[in-house]
Amino acid sequence: MNSKNKIGKKIKAFREFRQVNREDLALKANLDPKQLEYIEEKGTVPSLGHLIKITRALGVRIGTFLDDLDHVGPVVVRAGEEKSTLSFSTKDKKTREHLNFYSLAPDKTGRHMEPFMVEIEPANESDYKLSSHEGEEFIYVLEGAIEINYGKNIYQLDKGDSIYLDSIVAHNVHAAGKQAAKIMAVIYYPV
Repeated sequence: MNSKNKIGKKIKAFREFRQVNREDLALKANLDPKQLEYIEEKGTVPSLGHLIKITRALGVRIGTFLDDLDHVGPVVVRAGEEKSTLSFSTKDKKTREHLNFYSLAPDKTGRHMEPFMVEIEPANESDYKLSSHEGEEFIYVLEGAIEINYGKNIYQLDKGDSIYLDSIVAHNVHAAGKQAAKIMAVIYYPV
């Protein structure tokens, strides 16, 4: 099963196990029921913010839907061996193809942080969608330059720069200019 379909199937199975109907979960997660249907049935990967809202509504950690294996001890991911790519979508049913996430700890159970390597392709400004969710994010620029719309401010970060932000503030991360960028992002949200 590819990673796109796997997340939706896991959400649906967990929701049904908890005996929660789709409309109630959508209401509790503040999502459109059609969006939840696309996630569960058509393999649309939710935006990271929407995935966090779904996990909060179900009372589980985000790793419940991203985990592949149960591993209690430390998890080592060697260079070039990052797990499969995820492109998180917006509620517009399209994937955010300019953000490709590589999970750096999918095999670690019970984790409270989600570390990702993220490749950011240049995108049109009209593609920028602000999102917000509970928690915090740490971003370190590995290659290129990025811009972060954060509330009413815009921050430009170059290779070697980092930012630690509260995710509840509406934000968007994108490549600065016409060049691709690569970042390491660690996302934390309280369970």
